[in-house]
Amino acid sequence: MMNKKDIAEIRRRFNFEHNAISCIRGCYVQKDGEIISSFNKPLQSLPREEAEKYLAIFRRALSGEIGQNLLNFDYSPEEVMTSEPHHLLMRLRETALKDDEAVETLFKNIISSIHMEDNCLLLAMHDGYDVPFKGADGETDQERSTEIFKFILCAVCPVKLSKPGLSYFSEDQDFHARESDWMVAAPTLGFMFPAFSERTCDIYGALLYTKDTSDANEDFVSAIMGTEPQMPSDIQRATFSQVLEDGLQEECSLEAVQAVQDMVLKAAEETKKDRHAMPAHFSADDLKTTLVDSGVSFERADAFSQRYEEEFGHQAVLSAANVAPTRQFEVKTPSVSIRVDPEKSDLVETRIIDGHNYILIRADESVTVNGVNVRF
Repeated sequence: MMNKKDIAEIRRRFNFEHNAISCIRGCYVQKDGEIISSFNKPLQSLPREEAEKYLAIFRRALSGEIGQNLLNFDYSPEEVMTSEPHHLLMRLRETALKDDEAVETLFKNIISSIHMEDNCLLLAMHDGYDVPFKGADGETDQERSTEIFKFILCAVCPVKLSKPGLSYFSEDQDFHARESDWMVAAPTLGFMFPAFSERTCDIYGALLYTKDTSDANEDFVSAIMGTEPQMPSDIQRATFSQVLEDGLQEECSLEAVQAVQDMVLKAAEETKKDRHAMPAHFSADDLKTTLVDSGVSFERADAFSQRYEEEFGHQAVLSAANVAPTRQFEVKTPSVSIRVDPEKSDLVETRIIDGHNYILIRADESVTVNGVNVRF
């Protein structure tokens, strides 16, 4: 599996001076699936400005958070031996995208596995990375190489009609009307094969990029990557919230939710310190222990574990980011919404006063209302 450091090392390859991209293959498709044109371009033959645009698209296809926009996929030994999609990916990699039949098959498989609301540009590139040696002290030796990591990266980009409007023309230093034109947008889907795990080639792994974290892209994953789709991160997060409510029921208190949030924040902080570490993942047992420590009864904690396994599977683990958000702690009622720094969630508590439920916020610092400083 690829971690942040692995991904960052590959992303740095997409620089005009520092890459060994042998070619860029492209296929322009109408939204009805009809292929308009295709091309095969050596990157170094392009004007620098144009080449930089392609490189920016490929960098974008390796952006986002692991477990959300970037999903690691693992292949079993049986899938590596028998999966036709995996065999095609290996063929594309080994031939450096020079096998026209294999490239055509890849593009046709993509077209048949995605829903297009706009015209679409499919891009694929092949690179050979001369991986520099890295010593125990973390220093890299550019003169020593451990291997040449050969990989392919594919991006699926909508092509949209821009709006007409006024535009500046430097020739006469004036503004004139510009007609609408077809423009390539940022990728919505992409994949890298094979994985670059622990700075070496891993044909038992691949990386998927998705802009929409609520879409499992089942058809694409099945047809192109040849493996089972994963539950999208947005749905994972919503499902986990429901599991927490269903399992804890009357014991689903503010303190229990705070305990889960604190667990996620602590793990995120530890991961941030070590870029080699994979994003934190939690099992049902990890979460159960945290809930019991927060005051939840063993009976309710067991009920939570059971619901967790029903929804996510036996021994399933969830990315920390899909268990609780790390950037906000939000308390809502139908009429009020309060956002608190997650690290300061202890400022919020619940009370029952005179038979009514209250949310209390300790305000030791200055307080403003509609931008006006108010006093107690």
